[in-house]
Amino acid sequence: MSLNILAVDDSRTIRDMLNLTMNQAGFTTHLAEDGVQGVEVLKEMSPAPDAIITDINMPRMDGFEFIVAVRKIEEFRAIPILVLTTESAPELKQRARDAGATGWIVKPFQPKKLIRALQMVTG
Repeated sequence: MSLNILAVDDSRTIRDMLNLTMNQAGFTTHLAEDGVQGVEVLKEMSPAPDAIITDINMPRMDGFEFIVAVRKIEEFRAIPILVLTTESAPELKQRARDAGATGWIVKPFQPKKLIRALQMVTG
């Protein structure tokens, strides 16, 4: 199954790793370096992504703000959003769920587990 994924992370290394992982799985990846650019890229994507991966700690617009911004746009409300971050505190996970996140993965990620998670949330 080929998926269309938007990955938002301020770390160039993580974006490169995500791009490589997605491409090896046969997915199409669109990248953004923060939430502001993530919303811009999302609005330009056609078709819409099957899933979104976002970091939490980013400049300009953090992951929580990004999730809220995505969920405010009617056509993107149902897209699964996975949080990929170094954070693991339960209160941050709850805050992400409250904002509209679908799942949470702690960095560093294992490529096979990330691909499986994406396949699960996209059905």
